[in-house]
Amino acid sequence: MKDTYKTITKASPEVLFKDRNSKFFGYAFPVRTEEEANIHLEELKTKHHKARHWCYAWQFGKSEADFQYRANDDGEPSNSAGMPIYGQIQSFEVTNILIVVVRYFGGVKLGVGGLINAYKTAAQMALEEANIVKRTIDELFEISFDYPEMNIVMRLIKENNLNIIEQKLELDCKIYISVRKKDAAAIFEKFDTTYKVEIKKLED
Repeated sequence: MKDTYKTITKASPEVLFKDRNSKFFGYAFPVRTEEEANIHLEELKTKHHKARHWCYAWQFGKSEADFQYRANDDGEPSNSAGMPIYGQIQSFEVTNILIVVVRYFGGVKLGVGGLINAYKTAAQMALEEANIVKRTIDELFEISFDYPEMNIVMRLIKENNLNIIEQKLELDCKIYISVRKKDAAAIFEKFDTTYKVEIKKLED
């Protein structure tokens, strides 16, 4: 079971690709929603208000089962901009990402082949400048127990090197943990079979 994915941690530096006087500025941003992607797009449209096209592609999700993506040619010939950009997202195997390529027209038409190459190259350059990291796909659990069971629960957490996200330690206690997907079933069973301890999976 694959339980890792790759993404970027921060916006990449601006890159520039030139072809026959046309300029293609490339950007990569970490995003998790379409709303976040739209904010970056609007900021770039303000920054490059004299540009001709703001073409982009994004992909969200942590595994192929829940990937969402969009590719936008923004007025360029069909599939000459958005899909070449998205192709680089696939090539670098990254997700939760937006790549935008801003074009200033230089007066010479590049043809569809030239456009595909330019948008692909600018997207590739942006990704090469980005800080790509590998993350684990985790599942979240809530562990509920009474205070007397504290030592048993904490021992299980320590023995299994589990990551505590939040804890509420009162008379009735709750601890929230994240577990790598491949280990989730085994960890669930350990707590589920512990006397006076309840565990349930949460949606992240």
